[in-house]
Amino acid sequence: MAARNTNGNMPNAHLHELFVDELKDILGAERQLLKGLKKLATTAQNQKLQQAFETHYEQTEGHIDRLKSVFSTLGMTPRGKKCKAMEGLLKEAEEIADEFEDSPEVLDAALIAAAQKVEHYEIASYGCLVTYARLMEHTEAEELLATTLAEEKDTDVLLTTIAMKEANTGQVA
Repeated sequence: MAARNTNGNMPNAHLHELFVDELKDILGAERQLLKGLKKLATTAQNQKLQQAFETHYEQTEGHIDRLKSVFSTLGMTPRGKKCKAMEGLLKEAEEIADEFEDSPEVLDAALIAAAQKVEHYEIASYGCLVTYARLMEHTEAEELLATTLAEEKDTDVLLTTIAMKEANTGQVA
């Protein structure tokens, strides 16, 4: 099946402008997140949490590359826009880190909470994008976006695991 419906009768074409706008938003968000993940990794006390943030940094670079590929399948130049939601989530993460910097037994739990807010935003965004791509029969874009969605969900599960086994119990391993 073609990466893009090219017969001039794209199903659900009314979603195209929204789809492109959301792609620009999440591209901007992922770029903003790179900076935030560096800070989270250096602030985290727990080694597993630091590694999770570092791994997600690498994944985020891949997410950006995939988004560029999605734009390419649509015949468009990849352009992001400033994501106000991500800006707010990252600002909140910084505030939490500052508030609990003197309480290492709480700091990692707070960082995980902030990071999971980011993950849930990304999961919601990619979930919508996958649906839009499917409805418009942008098969290749759908597959690329679904791969990223799965990685975002995996990161959320990993953060929950670290929280439940270590960070929320006050361990600073």
